[in-house]
Amino acid sequence: MALVGGGSYPQPGEISLAHNGVLFLDELPEFKRSVLEVMRQPLEDRNITISRSKFSIEYPASFMLIASMNPCPCGFYNHPEKDCVCSSGVVQKYLNRISGPLLDRIDIHIEVVPVPFDKLSELKPSESSEDVRYRVIKARKIQHERYKSNDGIHCNAQLTPALMREHCQISQEGSLLLKNAMEKLGLSARAYDRIIKVSRTVADLEESTNIEPHHLAEAINYRSLDRESWAG
Repeated sequence: MALVGGGSYPQPGEISLAHNGVLFLDELPEFKRSVLEVMRQPLEDRNITISRSKFSIEYPASFMLIASMNPCPCGFYNHPEKDCVCSSGVVQKYLNRISGPLLDRIDIHIEVVPVPFDKLSELKPSESSEDVRYRVIKARKIQHERYKSNDGIHCNAQLTPALMREHCQISQEGSLLLKNAMEKLGLSARAYDRIIKVSRTVADLEESTNIEPHHLAEAINYRSLDRESWAG
C-alpha cells in the first residue's frame, strides 16, 4: 500500500519536517501513533505551531508526505494468490494504528498488488518515464499560470475552499457520481476536498480545462483506505 501527500530513510520516531521537502515513512503503522498524529497540523496548514506558557512560535512546514505499509501483519491480505494467515479482526486492528483524521489528510491511497509473471515478461510498449515527466512538468506549468495572481498558491494541493469553487467546478453528472461515491464508500467530508483537488490534477495532466466525470472516477479510486468496506 502506498500513500501520497534525499537522504536516508527515517527510523520510527525520527520525523523531520523540512520546508518544501519530501518525508518518506516506510512501514507506517509501525510508528508510534502519538508521533504520527503530530503531522496532522502541518499536513493541513503547512506550518507548525509550538506553544509555550509565555509565547507561541510558528514555523513553515510545507512538505510532501509519502508512506508505505503492508495491508496486514503477514502482508498477504488481498493477495491474488496467497492466503492471509492473520486471525479475524487482526487486519482492521493493524490498520487502526493509523487514525482516520490522519488518513483524511493524505490525498492518495494506492493499493499495490503483485504483478504476475506474464505481465512482467510481456513486450507490450508502455509510456516511458520521460513522457510521464513531460506531462507532469506541463501540468505544473498549467497550475502555476492558473494561480499566479494568488499569493502563496502554486499547485492544486494548496487550494483554499474559495479557490476550489472558482477552479474546480464539476458538471451535474460529475456531482451525481461523487455523491454516490460518498454514500456507498463512506467517504468523509475532508476526503471530498481531496478528491476534488486530485481530479483537478488528473484533468491538468490531460490538459483538460474542465473536470470530467472520468477524472473524478480516477480520483475516487485513489481513496482505498477511506472505504468502510476495506478490510472488513
